[in-house]
This record gives sequence, structure tokens and C-alpha cells, in this order.
Amino acid sequence: MIFVVFCIGNNVFVHPVRYAKVSIFVPGCFTRIRANGMLYFYAGICCPFQEPAVRFGHMVNREPYGLDCAMKRRIFTGMATALVTPMDGSGGIDYPALHGLLEFQIEHGADALVVMGTTGEASTLTDKEKNELAAFVIRRVDGRLPVILGTGSNDTRKAAMLSREAELAGADGILLVTPYYNKTSQEGLIRHFETIADQVRLPVILYNVPTRTGVNICPETCRRLAKHPNINGVKEASGDFSLIARTAACCGNDLYIWSGNDDQTVPMMALGAQGVISVASNIIPETVSILCSLCLNGNYTAAAQLYFRYADLFAKLFIETNPIPIKAAMGL
Repeated sequence: MIFVVFCIGNNVFVHPVRYAKVSIFVPGCFTRIRANGMLYFYAGICCPFQEPAVRFGHMVNREPYGLDCAMKRRIFTGMATALVTPMDGSGGIDYPALHGLLEFQIEHGADALVVMGTTGEASTLTDKEKNELAAFVIRRVDGRLPVILGTGSNDTRKAAMLSREAELAGADGILLVTPYYNKTSQEGLIRHFETIADQVRLPVILYNVPTRTGVNICPETCRRLAKHPNINGVKEASGDFSLIARTAACCGNDLYIWSGNDDQTVPMMALGAQGVISVASNIIPETVSILCSLCLNGNYTAAAQLYFRYADLFAKLFIETNPIPIKAAMGL
């Protein structure tokens, strides 16, 4: 017997069946037989402009929780690498180098990858480059760990379009930065994020980085956004521990929190963060993974000692605007 797993929004429904053919086509659905013997259907609309490998070869990597259950889940726990985008001499994406970086992360303990975020220089990529980069990463990773694509914009319609394209490409989740430059109100933030989340079935991670965008997500705003079934969590890079604590207190498990700063991972995880979306893990993934594991296991004394050993590195990776220092450290 195998199980058919239906993924609707951020919910998972599991139903046992007596048999199923390996080659199954359901109109409007992605399908895959995974190594655990479970047949997955992912409902979605196939884009005719995308190559078949992207339309039919990949699907969202949601794991089942049991029969006939539905629940909001963490898209990852531990360390996700905010992956750099290597460039060649002409300024284009260096795909051979990117393939090497992907394998390095998978082999050295990454729990997830965040692609086309701040560290990935998404704001400098064309829409064509973004689509090609997303397709390349998802094909090469091939379900070995979750891939989260940055799809944020200060234009709600464009962010929604990029998010739909990320879903069609087979992303496991999306990262939405607050709309920069516009300096929207808190009510505007709610409408912006909910409008985008309504148009996809992927887990959404909000990205709060007011030093870059000029706008902060308040705890009450997070509480309201947490009611949306697709809004999964927030990458917190505000550096405001009072705000982070109040967000954790009012949202609980309805909105997961991840640190957006390597130098704040340990104290944030002490406040309930589930891990870090890390820049430093581009070069020391095993160390950052161990740091998160120590915190998740409640061993904050050992975590603090490990952090002290790398505190100087964490600081130096931001002596200039990210990603300049990390790419220099990687020889890129």
C-alpha cells in the first residue's frame, strides 16, 4: 500500500490507497513517487512557457504528518544558507560555480537554501535571470533539501507574479521582503503580504530588515498576518530584541521566527527562534549547523562558547555591505 498526499495551501492531507501506477498524470497537478514510498500530488497550474523539466519534474517538498491531518508546519528547522549568486567575468550568473556551491551546502549540513535573497543580489537580477536561476537550483537540488526563493518587491503585483512563478518552478517556499522605498503603513504591509499569500499555495516567510527597506513589521502586524494559513514565519533582521520577544509572545507557533543575523542567532533562539538564515554558512556551514543544533537541544552554554570562537568572523562579514565581504571570503 502507498499513501496519496494532497498538499493544499500549507496543509497536508494523507490518504492510503491500495495501488497506484508510477506513471500518473493528473491535469493541473505535479506528481512524484518519493523514496519513502509515498505518491505526492501537488495541485497547480502548469505554465506553458516553462520547460517540461520545470513543469513536471519538481514539486513542493512537503512531508506528511499522518492520516487526514492539516497543520501549519515549519518549512525548516536549523540552518538555511542565504546563498550567494556567483557571477562570471561578463556579469552573468556563473552556473558551474553555482552547482559547486549547491553540492557543498548539501554535503555540509544545510537544512535549507534561500536563493535570490539579499545575499543572492536579487535586486540586481533581471526577471529572466531569476527564472533561469530558480529552475537551475531546483533541478540540481532535486528535493534533497527545501529551496526557498526570494520573490519580494515593493510592487505588490510584481511580487505576486514572481511568487506564482516560484511555485510553478517547484520552490518549497518563498521569502517576501517588506516593500522598500514606499514606506508603507502597517495596514499596507498586511494588505501587501496577504494579497501575495492568497495567490500561492506555498509557505511564506516574511523578511523584516528595516535598515535596508525603511519599514519595520510590528508585533501586532505579525499577529494578524499569522492568521493566514500560508504565512509560515518571519526572518527577523531588525536587531530589535524587544520587538522580537513581543512578536514571539503574541504569535506563538502560529508564526515561526528565524534569525536573519549570524551574530544574533544564539540569543534569538533562546527567545524561541527556530534557527537562522545565515550568511556565514556560505563558508562555514557545518559550524553554523552545529550552533543551531546546540540551541535546539537547549545547550546554550556550549552554543555560547562556539559563538565566541566565531564572533569576530561574524562581525567581519559585515564590515562592508553584504554580500561584498562574504563573496570576497569565497574568492568570488
